[in-house]
Amino acid sequence: MTLIRWLALVLWLAPYLAQAEDLVAVYRDALRYDAQYAAARHTLDAGREKLPQGEALLLPNIGLSAGYNYGDATVKFRQGDPLINTPSEIHRNPENWNYTFSLTQPIFRKDNWLRRDQAEFQVRQSEATFGQASQDLILRVAQAYFDVLGAQATLTVVKSQKVATAEQLAQAKRNFEVGTATITDTHEAQARYDLIVAQEIQAQNDLENKQRALQQITGKEYAALRDLRPSVQLAPPNPNNMQSWVELAEKQSYPVQIQNAVTEIASLEAKRGEAGHYPTLDAIASYQDQNQRNPVSFTQVGSETRQATIGVQLALPIYQGGAISSRERETAALFMSSKEQLENARRASALAARQAFLAVNSGIASVKALEQALVSSKSALESNKLGYEVGVRINIDVLNAQQQVFSTERDLALARYNTINSQLRLKSTAGSLAEDDVQEVNRALTP
Repeated sequence: MTLIRWLALVLWLAPYLAQAEDLVAVYRDALRYDAQYAAARHTLDAGREKLPQGEALLLPNIGLSAGYNYGDATVKFRQGDPLINTPSEIHRNPENWNYTFSLTQPIFRKDNWLRRDQAEFQVRQSEATFGQASQDLILRVAQAYFDVLGAQATLTVVKSQKVATAEQLAQAKRNFEVGTATITDTHEAQARYDLIVAQEIQAQNDLENKQRALQQITGKEYAALRDLRPSVQLAPPNPNNMQSWVELAEKQSYPVQIQNAVTEIASLEAKRGEAGHYPTLDAIASYQDQNQRNPVSFTQVGSETRQATIGVQLALPIYQGGAISSRERETAALFMSSKEQLENARRASALAARQAFLAVNSGIASVKALEQALVSSKSALESNKLGYEVGVRINIDVLNAQQQVFSTERDLALARYNTINSQLRLKSTAGSLAEDDVQEVNRALTP
C-alpha cells in the first residue's frame, strides 16, 4: 500500500516537476521579452549608423536639380499700322525647362575628418552601452530568479514552522488535559501559532510580488523554478585577489569604456573648435542645360543653353564676431569636464569591484557558518524535545528551538542566493559577465 501511495504522489507531482525551469531557460525568455534589453539593442543599431554617416562627409556630394515653367502671356499694341498689317495683340505661351547636375568633393575640411573620427568613438560608446545593458539583464534575471526562490524558501520555512507549532500546540493541550503541563504551555503555543499564521500571509504575498517581478522581465509565469543543490559548494573569486579585480574594473568595466569613448569624442570636439579657424577647399563641377521656347519679347527667340564648369573653391573664415574663439574655449572646457568624469567612472568601478569582492568572500564565510549553525540548531532542537518529554524543558523552549532551526534554514538559503548574485556582480564590474556565467550557475541547480 505504501508503494502505491508513493507512485500516486510521483504521478501527481510529475506535471509540476516537468514544468520546473532553470536559470538559462528563464534568461533566454528574458532575451526575447525584456523591453529594456530590446530598447538597448535598437539603440545599438542606431549608434552603429554613425560611422557611415561620418564617412559620408569625406565622399563626393552629388546633386541633381530640375525645373519647368509654363506661362500664358498676351501683348496688346496701342495702334496698328494698316500698311504693314501690324496685329493689335499677340498671344504666346512661353516655356522654360532646365536641369543642373553638380558635384562637390571635399579636398581639405579638417572638421569633416574630425567628425568621422568621432563617429568611430560613438560606435564604441554604443557598443559599450549595449554591453552594459546585456550584463544588467543577466543581473536582473538572476536577482529576480533567486528572489523568487528566496521567497519560496521563506514561505516553506513558515509553513514548516506552522506545522511544527501546530503539533506542539496539540501536544501541549494533551499534556494539559492529562495534568502533566500547565495552561501556560498551551497559551504560549497558541500565541506562537497565531503569529506564524500572520507571517504565512505576509510570506505568501511577498512570493506573489517576487513572481510578478520576474514575470515583468520574462513575460512568463513559472509553475516552479529549479533550486540550488543542497550540497553545492560556492567557489571563491578567481583570482582571489581584490586588487586584481580592481585593476580589471578600472580598465575594462563598461561604465569606464562608455566614459572613455565620451572623453575621446569630447577631445575631438575640442579639436573641431580649433578647426573652425582653418580654411576649406573643395573641388566642384557642374553641368547645366536650359531650354526656352516662345519668349514673350519680340527681340528674343527660343534658345538652348548648355554649360559645364569645373574648378576648386577656397573658403577662409576671417571674422565671425568672436563665435569661433568662444566655441573653441567651450569645447576645451567640456573636454576637461569629460576627463574628470572618466576619472570618477574609474573610481566608482574600483569601489564596486571592492564591494562585490568582499560580498562574495563574506557570503561564502556566512554560508559555512550557517551550515554549521544549522547542525547545531538541529541538535539543540532534539535536546529540547527530549528535555520536554522528561520534564526538564518547557514548551516555549521547544518552540524557540524549532524557530531557530527554521530561521537558520531560511538564512542559509538566502545567503547562498545572495552570494551567487554577488559573484555575478563582481564579474560585471570587470566587464566579463556573459551567458557562460549563467550556464555555470545553472550547473549548480538541481537536475
